[in-house]
Amino acid sequence: MTHVETETRSSDPSPSAPPTVDITLNVNGTSHQLHVDARVTLLDALRDHLGLTGAKKGCDQGACGACTVMVDGKRIVSCLALAAQYEGRTITTVEALSSDGELHPMQAAFARHDAFQCGYCTPGQIMSAVCLIAEGRANSDDDIREFMSGNICRCGAYPNIRAAIREVTAES
Repeated sequence: MTHVETETRSSDPSPSAPPTVDITLNVNGTSHQLHVDARVTLLDALRDHLGLTGAKKGCDQGACGACTVMVDGKRIVSCLALAAQYEGRTITTVEALSSDGELHPMQAAFARHDAFQCGYCTPGQIMSAVCLIAEGRANSDDDIREFMSGNICRCGAYPNIRAAIREVTAES
């Protein structure tokens, strides 16, 4: 064999398909069976596999809070969570807050106080605000500012967001 005719096969085997898993997610009171890439995030499972687009993909690094959802009553940034980790847990998205056409009190307060501009961060802000009140951490503007700091609003609607949270806190 001449040099040109030498075999050019790579010694590395071809890459295998990504690992997949079968999971059952309990989202908004409904059980969903999914077959997904083991590396799929909870955010992508919600948006791409279940069609629940309320949680937004903002930074995809856990820094902006646009993807905030509730798991077992606690807020998490779903872009950093692997879907498979949340099998059997209770997941709540912004889509489940209203019922029978009635807005959740936090959704209604956000509308009354114009607590959104472009609206992109609003679902995450609302989910975080609902949890904030449930956690008992909305006692002052400083508390609200501190415990909502993981949710960024690029439009700067923070005073209106705080007003909406104060209103719902006073009513509960």
